Amino acid sequence: MQTIKKTTDVPARTTYLTLFLCWLGIFAEGYDVGVIGAILPSLSVDPAWQLTPLQLGAFGAYTIVGMLVGGLVIATMSDVYGRKPMFVGCLALFTLSMVGVAMAPTPLWFGVSRLLGGLGLGGIIPIAAALTTEYSPASRKSFNYGLMYSGYSLGIFAAALTAKGLLPIYGWRGVVAVGVFPLFFIPLIVWLLPESIEFLRARGLHQRARALATRLGVAGSHGGASRIATQLGWRPGVKEIFARPNIFATACFWVALFMGLLLVCGLTQWLPQIMRKSGYDLGDSLSFLAVFSFASAVGGILLGRIADAFGVRAVVAGSYLLGAAGIAALAFSGSLWTNYALVAVAGFGSVSASLILTAYLANYVAPFARATATGWALSFGRIGALCGPLLGGFIASLAIGSHWNFYGFSIAALIAAGAVLMIPARTPAK
Repeated sequence: MQTIKKTTDVPARTTYLTLFLCWLGIFAEGYDVGVIGAILPSLSVDPAWQLTPLQLGAFGAYTIVGMLVGGLVIATMSDVYGRKPMFVGCLALFTLSMVGVAMAPTPLWFGVSRLLGGLGLGGIIPIAAALTTEYSPASRKSFNYGLMYSGYSLGIFAAALTAKGLLPIYGWRGVVAVGVFPLFFIPLIVWLLPESIEFLRARGLHQRARALATRLGVAGSHGGASRIATQLGWRPGVKEIFARPNIFATACFWVALFMGLLLVCGLTQWLPQIMRKSGYDLGDSLSFLAVFSFASAVGGILLGRIADAFGVRAVVAGSYLLGAAGIAALAFSGSLWTNYALVAVAGFGSVSASLILTAYLANYVAPFARATATGWALSFGRIGALCGPLLGGFIASLAIGSHWNFYGFSIAALIAAGAVLMIPARTPAK
């Protein structure tokens, strides 16, 4: 894809401040996404609602539909109206939606609240990707993205631990209510999170861009600044994605993220329930989700370091292949600790691989199109994410062995690996 070279010296304090604030937002998102899988065993036996497996799967689907729309609309708007205000708006939207979920009197209210929250969930990822990529040195882009996005997996980990501690006392509503606390982060983010200098220059706001660069201590200049300044509105970013030289790479990224997010959302929502059906008690079933999420957090940081050193395509494809093997192996009976290890491999080969692939995409396109390209790719991937929970619910409704879930998810990982290997080799934006 077309790139614009740049030479920029970003002080470490600016890099780590941006990483930390984006990490907070992504941690909140991880909790929001992970809480559904964590409370699913409790929801499945709620005597008031008496939900079927397909209804349980639909709860995850409501969220993902909202994320699909949010990724398309909000990410594109962030390239027009600014990345910082849209980041803050997304965080406020999905945390406030947790109030509606916790107080939901009916399944419909629950689902609508999840749908609205999904708009913010889908929009915040591409914005965090664009900011992290911009404010990271070229030699550490994948590593820093993995570090920032570890918040997602650690948020899921926190949801699993919270559910394990609070479910017996406060029920699923209490576990959901904890997800409202990130609202207290918002004043800190409004105060400290920098706007994108690339965005300001792309809007032609050069005086504001220079003032912000001076305040942050960002030295250097962007080559082709006059060209960037002409990229007004949402059309140039969309045109960049579908331009003739870029269309094949776009298709490869989209297919890989479709399968990757199918894995992530399918396993996140259904893993505790699948392990519960396999004979484990509720505590152990939630521990599997905790292991899955913690391993993916550590794996994302490790994979980012390896990708910076040896190249993203081969490393991400290899990770998907390793994940496929680990997921397929879960179909066979094993000891508790063996299954913990396999679940850790599954987390590494699904969440970790997908997040590093997203970082590669953000660094693959021209700077003015980063949020748009990432948001559109992730929105297409949300269709896969939508299929993941529904696939788990469909298999559960067939009353066949739970091992079929693992076979289906392992095939998705194999397809993702193949799509990554087919991405045309290009020199990412520097």
